[in-house]
Amino acid sequence: MEENTKNMLAGRPYRPDTDELSGFSSRAHRLCRDYNLTCDDDHLERKMIIDKLFPDHGQGVYLQGPIQIDYGRFTHLGDNFYANFNFTVLDTCPVNIGNNVMCGPNVTLATPLHPLTYQQRNSRMQEDGKIADIEYGAPITIGDNCWLASNVTVCAGVTIGSGCVIGAGAVVTKDMPDDSLVLGVPAKAVRKITADDRLDNYPY
Repeated sequence: MEENTKNMLAGRPYRPDTDELSGFSSRAHRLCRDYNLTCDDDHLERKMIIDKLFPDHGQGVYLQGPIQIDYGRFTHLGDNFYANFNFTVLDTCPVNIGNNVMCGPNVTLATPLHPLTYQQRNSRMQEDGKIADIEYGAPITIGDNCWLASNVTVCAGVTIGSGCVIGAGAVVTKDMPDDSLVLGVPAKAVRKITADDRLDNYPY
């Protein structure tokens, strides 16, 4: 692995335009395209693509599709992971997802960050004579048994504890403790999820 890629994964400044990273992303984008052309009952083809796109995944992964994944190789999907339509992962830093995690439609997990000042953010001439920008990022971790509802965005550097429910449309910009009901923009942990939240006359 090249030093630039190691810098990216460690959250240090890096260039996204290197041959290695361009190759990784192009491969992932082609696999996403191929996956998005499959149907629900194309089980074997979908499994083969998931194995290539997410080399580090558990058992029982189901992605409804379409999907948009930046690299895939830097994301871990735990057992029994489910994602509804339009699942998007920008894994310039590691994304670690636990077991039994469910995602509603249009969930985005975004690890990239950019400088606030335009002088540092804009593309510019680099030492090798190419025009490129410099980026950085921070990892995302989602614990076991979480549910991320429709249109949730998880931002760079966030850890979501196990057993959390993230309400529809929430933008999670900071860490959330275990077993939290999380709502709003920016998202806040409004209360703990407890035994009182169990549904009556439910089979479990």
